This record gives sequence, C-alpha cells and structure tokens, in this order.
Amino acid sequence: MAWVDENRLDDVEALAALDTRDTLRWLASAGAQVRRALVAAEEAGVGRVAGGERPRSVLVAALGGSGIVGDVLDLLAEPGSPVPVAARRDAPLPGWVGPLDLVIAVSQSGRAAGPLALAAEAARRGASLLTVGAAGSPLADVCARARGVHVDVALPAPSSRTALWSLLTPVLVAADALGLASSPPSVLESVADVLDEVAEECRPSSDAFVNPAKVLALGLDGTVPVVLGDGALTGVAACRAAQMLSRTARVPATHGALPDAAASVVATLDGPFGSGLGAAPTGGGDIFADPYLDGPAVPRLGLLALRDPALGPAGASLAEAVLGSARESGVVVLEQEARAGHPVERLASLVALTDYAATYLALGLGLDPSVSRHVTDLRDRTS
Repeated sequence: MAWVDENRLDDVEALAALDTRDTLRWLASAGAQVRRALVAAEEAGVGRVAGGERPRSVLVAALGGSGIVGDVLDLLAEPGSPVPVAARRDAPLPGWVGPLDLVIAVSQSGRAAGPLALAAEAARRGASLLTVGAAGSPLADVCARARGVHVDVALPAPSSRTALWSLLTPVLVAADALGLASSPPSVLESVADVLDEVAEECRPSSDAFVNPAKVLALGLDGTVPVVLGDGALTGVAACRAAQMLSRTARVPATHGALPDAAASVVATLDGPFGSGLGAAPTGGGDIFADPYLDGPAVPRLGLLALRDPALGPAGASLAEAVLGSARESGVVVLEQEARAGHPVERLASLVALTDYAATYLALGLGLDPSVSRHVTDLRDRTS
C-alpha cells in the first residue's frame, strides 16, 4: 500500500507550492536559530538567572511543540545534576515550588495558557523566572514584573515545531551557567554545524533516492509508525518524531524507549498490523486477495528505530533482539543512527532528520505540513 507521490517529492516547485508557510525553509534555519539564540541569551543576561545562584530545583513549563524543551533538559541533567529537574505542561504549579526554585517557562507566542499560568503562579510565590518567547508578549510581561530574565525568540518561525532551536538554546545556556548540565557555547556551536549539515543533506533539491529524510518518508508510507529509541537520548528523539508524524504528516504514530517499551513493541507484532489475524508470516498478506471483494489491504506496522552509537553493549543487544523479531514478523523496519559527539549533537542529528522526514511525508501525501483544517476547527471551537 503506497500513498506518497514520489514524483512530487522530487519536484521542488510542487513542494514549494504545497508548503504554504515554508516549513522546509524554517527547518533549514535550525542552525541559524542556535547561533541567533546564543546571542539573544547573552544579551538578555541569562547568566544572572536565579541571581547567578544554583536553585533548589528547576521546573520547565512547556507544551505542544515546545514540550521537548523540558524533556531535553531532564535528559541532560539526570546523570549528574545537583538539583532535581521536572517538566510540567499545564497548571497547577506543584506545591513545592517556592522562592528557592527556578521556573523556566517556554512559549513561542508567549500566550500559551499552561506555561503562562505556571509562570504567573511562580512569580506570585517568589520563585526565580526564566522565560523564552515572543517580545512584548504576556509571558514577557509576567517575567518583567517578577524581575526575571526573558529571552526573545531569535527568529520568528511560523510555529513552535519549526522554532525548536530558538526555544531550546537559551534554556541550555542557562543550564550550563547554573551547573545543571554541560552545554557550553562551544558545544552549541557544534550543534548548529550538525543542523546545517542535516539541512544540506535533506534539502528539497536532493533526489529521493539519496535524501535521507525522503528515504525515511517513503519507507514509512502506508505504515502505522512506531518510533522506538534504544535508550534515554533516543527516547526523547522518538517522542519528538512521533509528535511530528502525527501533527505534521497527520499519521497516527506511537513511540517508546528501551528497555521499558521492549515488550509493548514486540507484542504488537502479533496484532493486525504485524503477523497476526491471518496475515502471512512474512507480512506479505494473501497474494490472491481481491481488494474489491475483501477490502483494502491493512497497513503494515512501520518500526522506526533510532539508535545511539554511545549506548553500551547491553542496550544495543536488546535493540537488536527487538528489531530481529520485527523483521521476522514481516513489518517494515527502518533504522537511523545518531551522529557521534556530545549528547546534544547526537540528539540534534536525529531530531533534525525526523523533522524533515515527517514534513516530506506530509508533502508526499499532498498535505500542507503547517495547515490542518481540523486543528483550525478545534481552535475555533475552543476559542
């Protein structure tokens, strides 16, 4: 079963016409977002967050396309952070947050209800504030009244999904300054270089058979995707990839990370999208089936495995066992390994590639990656 128009993927003009808000161009700006955000963070005085003193705890308030910011900070801080780091997407603010704590609120528009409410309550309790969002927004105003530090979004991308690195970079700069996680400017400059390299490889003019993002998009065509990370770092990337596939490509996708998700993923191989319910063991189905009498073929499970080269032998062995079971069940198995380097560099290489893949999948399906009539309808119903 194939729905993607491969010819469209190689037609630069057709892609541009369908991509009304320049999603591909904004994804290509990721490296520039990092560099601009580094300057913006320095000009805002991120070094004086929490008075330059290490807080008792850190809570990150972000949701939607910005939600990964909290996940990344938690990932980087967990191995050796001297203070606990938590993420929250909506009110109420936990009762333990007080004057000794730092709340980081992230919203591209500066108007997202959850982060805004959490920032306002944190200010009322006297907690230190770091906010990242639009200049002159309600979030910036809350931060100013609380005498916190606000960093303006470096580049005005059309959505938080395409503004990720403008939102994440100031938070990583602050985390490094406070000794919560190691992400110095030199590392972030390298991250910007990695993002530029992925953008070059995944540019629209690159043919589908050599463009790694188009290859992934074509591989996921007609599947029910499960994105699986082989560890904590790739688990964060898997969560982002599943969100992008759902929100950008309109393909329902799930995600998980090993070792916790191993049994859950393998169990689905017995189901209707794997080798279960009468499907052939090879996943090929009944070659004599009549699509008019028997109905359309059931989509196959598509397992996208994100791999971390820094993972130890035990983790790699479990990942190979899961992928081996998947291949024997006849499901579509795709693998993508992160580039070597600092954890943020490895994460960036996977996030950038899967962001492009989700966008190309949307375009190949004939969908505008930025505009969903159902999302617009939802906003109208809830406004």
